[in-house]
Amino acid sequence: MARIAGVNIPTQKRLVIALTYIYGIGPKRAKELMEKLQFDMQVRVNQLSDQDVLRVREAIDSDYKVEGDLRREVSMNIKRLMDLGCYRGLRHRKGLPVRGQRTHTNARTRKGKAVPIAGKKIASK
Repeated sequence: MARIAGVNIPTQKRLVIALTYIYGIGPKRAKELMEKLQFDMQVRVNQLSDQDVLRVREAIDSDYKVEGDLRREVSMNIKRLMDLGCYRGLRHRKGLPVRGQRTHTNARTRKGKAVPIAGKKIASK
């Protein structure tokens, strides 16, 4: 199993897909990296030599902020917004959607499981 940027990437998958297992590398960056290193798009991780894995690792380390560094930067940005007390920071603090989505219905991902209010019944006609 190849280890790149502190992540064990799956050996049976194509390299372009396996690179997306690294936090901070999506399909677009993975394809861009493959073209830059001049790998065939169909090459699988288990077909790579140790030298090829080293080339991929060095290219990622030099060009992209991934995994721990990226997670730290994102969390620091959110913390900064919360410390400032700006609107976005308040929404993060309350655990509500930040980007203007409605919350009357939906928003269950951010708000959590719906909790019924005791004694409240829907009036039937």
